[in-house]
Amino acid sequence: MNDEPLRSLKGIGEKTEKLFAKVGVTTLRQLLHYYPREYDQYTSPVSIAAVRPGTKCAVRGMITHSPSVKGNQRKSVILLELTENHVRLQLTWFNMPFLRSTLKKGASYVFRGKVQEKSGRLVMEQPEVFTLGAYEEMISHLQPVYGLTKGLTSKMVGKAVRQLLESRALEQEYLPEEIREENGLCEINFALEQIHFPDNPDMLQKARRRLVFDEFFFFLLAMRRLKAQTEDIPNAFPIQAVWTTEEVIENLPFPLTNAQMRVWNEIENDMKSCSRMARLVQGDVGSGKTVLAFLAMILASENGYQSALMVPTEVLARQHYESLCRLLEENHLEACAARLLTGSTTAKEKRQIYRELADGTCRMVIGTHALIQEKVRYHNLALVITDEQHRFGVRQRTALAEKGEPPNVLVMSATPIPRTLAIILYGDLSISVIDELPAKRLPIKNCVVNTNYRPNAYRFIQRQVEQGRQAYVICPMVEESEGMDAENVLDYTERLRHALPDTICVRYLHGKMKPSEKNEIMEQFARNEIQVLVSTTVVEVGVNVPNATVMMVENAERFGLAQLHQLRGRVGRGEYQSYCIFVQGTSDEATGKRLDILNHSNDGFLIANEDLKLRGSGDLLGTRQSGDMEFAIADIFRDSEELVRASQAAGKLLAEDPELKAPEHTLLREALEDFTALSHHDIGI
Repeated sequence: MNDEPLRSLKGIGEKTEKLFAKVGVTTLRQLLHYYPREYDQYTSPVSIAAVRPGTKCAVRGMITHSPSVKGNQRKSVILLELTENHVRLQLTWFNMPFLRSTLKKGASYVFRGKVQEKSGRLVMEQPEVFTLGAYEEMISHLQPVYGLTKGLTSKMVGKAVRQLLESRALEQEYLPEEIREENGLCEINFALEQIHFPDNPDMLQKARRRLVFDEFFFFLLAMRRLKAQTEDIPNAFPIQAVWTTEEVIENLPFPLTNAQMRVWNEIENDMKSCSRMARLVQGDVGSGKTVLAFLAMILASENGYQSALMVPTEVLARQHYESLCRLLEENHLEACAARLLTGSTTAKEKRQIYRELADGTCRMVIGTHALIQEKVRYHNLALVITDEQHRFGVRQRTALAEKGEPPNVLVMSATPIPRTLAIILYGDLSISVIDELPAKRLPIKNCVVNTNYRPNAYRFIQRQVEQGRQAYVICPMVEESEGMDAENVLDYTERLRHALPDTICVRYLHGKMKPSEKNEIMEQFARNEIQVLVSTTVVEVGVNVPNATVMMVENAERFGLAQLHQLRGRVGRGEYQSYCIFVQGTSDEATGKRLDILNHSNDGFLIANEDLKLRGSGDLLGTRQSGDMEFAIADIFRDSEELVRASQAAGKLLAEDPELKAPEHTLLREALEDFTALSHHDIGI
């Protein structure tokens, strides 16, 4: 299938095309692979007595009296009350006056929506209305719910996808039949149809398995071909141990932990060896990875070589830069001349930094993707460090590593991936783990609560702010979205502003904002000009704010445990006691059990392993994790068994045909190229 523009579909004009572009869909291929984020399942109606606040359900009821209407034709509210065994449920519709004549007295209907408790009454707002027969046909159906933007509905996306599926031959089967049979995988076009419009949960499971396998399979093929090109490369930069690093370690205001010292020795030995270093350092949030990166940069500089540290955000780059400059100044190493290079660096400064990197005057540079722009030339780049590796694709990592002779590569990640999975995913890297936190860190106090606890949480946040502290509140969505029952950043910010005193500055942050806006908000928060920051998970890899002591996560059930642990790591970074409040938006017992793991441990690796054991691969509609290489549909935790299968299949295939040049692998090679071009995690090589 070629990459025709969306406009080639009937009914999609310029306005709709722009809405799709906001969610990253500009071509037919991207639309086909724009998978639903979840599915809305139509379940059997329950009795009114069985409804619970905070849940979405369908209730069957007979209309015993005509609906009442308030307001005028432009702004109307229709009210209808259902009663069963003395339990009352109020149904409310806004600006839908036609329902007054549609809903017949004496007739029975099914009403479906989210139940809330307001002023002691059970209320269902804007419920869908079905005749009994129509709803019977909907039971067990899975309706796709897509990631949306304002003006774009799931119905619009679904209609476009359905038109695409019905109008053309989509994909030729590219997976060799042997691999499909060995792993029990369905045909690709069946998988694409069923992932968007599943006939039932079993078909959805089959479709998802195939697409998950493909993502892992292609990722691992790309990684292993990269490894074959880069392994056993001689170290082009002979490095000697220097006393300077020992002196820096002695002068630190805190002693390095035993784990930090062990990993530092591994890094130092790698850099001194005859072979190029390629090492992953995994360390839980706050375990002290950054200081090891700085030590490695100092070691390279003292040997006369350059080093570059690439991080995913400008705010983080600036913070690391300021920390490194302080460390160099305290140890009288100003001659190392560290520089900061980001997208917002002025053109004049950039030209100066480019000159200093090209002639070797600048030995240390910290920055974002700006470090790998074409204009950047290095004199003798001996060490490349990427922080929060899962935020960078392999292409970006290698682009930095290819700025001259192959340099030593150090990859740092706070994502607590179990070692067995890390070995598969980071096959081209040796692995070190910092499994110990600094002694002075106060353990974060955690609690898992339901939505009724919110007023208490708001009062607690207010008390913390009055003591000079700050707080994060995390919501799963940017704005209200059709079909999604979850808190969103924009509405929540307004709610919090009304709940807290005017003296407390509440602002919001989300990924759709311009980089300059995001940087400004984060910097204001770091300076305590903003006391409460309502955000999406964009803060997961963010600025270090030691003054922040409260992390409140709404709809915690919508996040994977590894991601919740990452978010929790935004607090507890200073001298003050910190707290994490996980608000569970559902009353589901299994979800409560999973979240309770966070209540009893602050150890990211333990949490990741427990989550893996508890959820397994059968959690069809479970929550995606984070730090999972940014896959579109696969989840390294939930789909760990599929990851192992894909790893075995990739290894076997590459042993037989390393370059995929066999005639029977032509379609596979082309699909791999298409996949890497389309991929969310940019794994092209």
